[in-house]
Amino acid sequence: MEKPPLPSDDGGHGLGESHSDAALMPVGGPLPNCEAGPAEDRPAWDSKLQYVLAQVGFSVGLGNVWRFPYLCHQNGGGAFMLLYVMLLMVVGVPLFFMELAAGQCIRQGSIGVWKHISPRLAGIGYSSCMVCFFVALYYNVIIAWSLFYLGNSFQYPLPWEHCPVDHSTNTTVKECSGSSPTSYFWFRKALDIADSIDESGDLNPIMTGCLLAAWAIVCLAMIKGIKSSAKVMYFSSVFPYAVLFIFLIRGLMLDGAVDGIKYLFYPKLEIWGQVQVWRQAATQVFFALGLGYGSVIAYSSYNPINNNCHRDAFMVSTINFMTSVLASLVVFVVLGFRAKNIALGCMARNLGLMTELAGASQHWWPWFNISDPSSVALEDYREWYGHYGAQVAANITDCNPENEMKKGVEGTGLAFIAFTEAMALFPASPFWSALFFLMLLNLGLSTMFGTMQGILTPLMDNFSLLGRHRTTLTVCSCTLGFLIGLLFTQRSGNYFVTMFDDYSATLPLIIVVIFETVSVAWVYGADRFLDDVEVMLKWRPPSIYKYMWKYVCLLSMVGLLAASLIRMGIKRPTYTAWDHTTATESSLEYPGWALAVLSMLILAASLPVPVGYLLSLIGGGRGPIDTGSVTDVHRERYTKCDSSEPETLQSNGPVNELEEMARAAFLPLGLDHYRLLPQQEDGEEEEDTVV
Repeated sequence: MEKPPLPSDDGGHGLGESHSDAALMPVGGPLPNCEAGPAEDRPAWDSKLQYVLAQVGFSVGLGNVWRFPYLCHQNGGGAFMLLYVMLLMVVGVPLFFMELAAGQCIRQGSIGVWKHISPRLAGIGYSSCMVCFFVALYYNVIIAWSLFYLGNSFQYPLPWEHCPVDHSTNTTVKECSGSSPTSYFWFRKALDIADSIDESGDLNPIMTGCLLAAWAIVCLAMIKGIKSSAKVMYFSSVFPYAVLFIFLIRGLMLDGAVDGIKYLFYPKLEIWGQVQVWRQAATQVFFALGLGYGSVIAYSSYNPINNNCHRDAFMVSTINFMTSVLASLVVFVVLGFRAKNIALGCMARNLGLMTELAGASQHWWPWFNISDPSSVALEDYREWYGHYGAQVAANITDCNPENEMKKGVEGTGLAFIAFTEAMALFPASPFWSALFFLMLLNLGLSTMFGTMQGILTPLMDNFSLLGRHRTTLTVCSCTLGFLIGLLFTQRSGNYFVTMFDDYSATLPLIIVVIFETVSVAWVYGADRFLDDVEVMLKWRPPSIYKYMWKYVCLLSMVGLLAASLIRMGIKRPTYTAWDHTTATESSLEYPGWALAVLSMLILAASLPVPVGYLLSLIGGGRGPIDTGSVTDVHRERYTKCDSSEPETLQSNGPVNELEEMARAAFLPLGLDHYRLLPQQEDGEEEEDTVV
């Protein structure tokens, strides 16, 4: 059943004009009911477990494995975790609950949900679909990279364990010897990367094939809707947890694992005074839960109407956070082991150099026995270096494991360089490598399924032709995604992945969530929304959500948007490029044409919101009675959500056309036709629904 018309829905007439917060409903008409329109033939989850696995699989992704650990380490360890948890509870959970409740009540995708709340806000759903499409384009490339590494893991030794030999000179390839075997394999063998984004180059045939395979997997899993993707979720959502626990147990047995955990959790509370840290924590909360994509709404729309979405919001958020902590532990016990091995190698090399220094023994005696380097403890060496390091040659360095922990732990560098380097040191390294990249593949696929659902569900719900041809729509969407995705498989493709990841989703998603919050808290009314949820769940959520949505969440999102825009204005956007001549990474500014593309991506994803509003204003200037308007007649009766089924309208006969138009304009037809629903105390609902 539809909701009471809003002032923004009727051109300023009706309820908004009289400032009444009462909902009119024909006596004997339909019982209060959540939007039951398409529910009769709408697919549904086979079980609550399927739904939970789908939501967890979407929210838990690659960012939990490589971005969250990096942010913790760079921003105060335990202090960052406390800040993250605080923002998760204050901002993340209320907004996540809002999206879950909206999708479950209205039972449509993102376009239908926001169009239902107010036709002038239908553009929010289209923006969500656009952002989901941008994300799907580059996210599947990461899945293709995982497929490539998974295929190369079935070799012994692993192809990134040692530098290749240049047969023309019979020496190690210069680019590899200047960096490391894992870096060389990633940049040269996997990506065959260009030196800058200006050098497009040819397509990488192997990576193009991997991208085709990735899209084929997604297409096959999505082709039957949630019925097929849900079955895949049983494996893709659970398997990564099994792998993480296996890696954690194995990692704790490694030398240096405890040091890695110390680096992760060592608290640096002074970072709370930095605005940048708050911005990064809020952004991580924002993306960890998948807010604004429309996927959360799409998944919840297939739920039974009385499902406890409030409990789901806390459960999924908690699982997401605990997964991030688990992944961080795994990452840093392995990186601690890697750093310790690098430091030990550094010490052995330095001790070898020291034996060649005439008369240098006075500097290390009685600290350690130089004749037996294997007996020297790293701690003793570092203590000696602290006393005498300034007196020895410049090529004798301090072998500090913590310095190694800070290298290569962000984004793709963590998974495809640092982690692969550590696994190459494991006994039976191919097994551990295959297990790790199979885990990455499943994490990526479960998130990719949710992203595609955020595209397909709204389109099928709002366009009946597409809804009748689900298979064709899925195949065409995946084909289009693959063709556009060829942009990312050229030699400069990795730089375009960085561009899309940093800018095509960040600002548009923040804008989308701001409009979502405004539409629920101010346009529709927070009180009315809580009323609907109360009838749907049979109990009323705490009133604190009203103030969270109206003030705390909204102001937080506006502040995050302002901080992001200010940062872009102060510092020109840059990307990290690989220089093959020096075998090092460097930071380059985006060229002018790339900035233009970047701006077009942001505009393309953000424009549907204002464009939809303007189009609604242009076509919405009608009087109280418009005999040519079908929309007003269709929305003449509204009431709240309920879990009951709609009953047939009982009346003394068919309602004639004039009577329907009169109801649409709220003209008096006699008091016997209507009853007054209970009003909110203190007139708060009036304030919430008037823009």
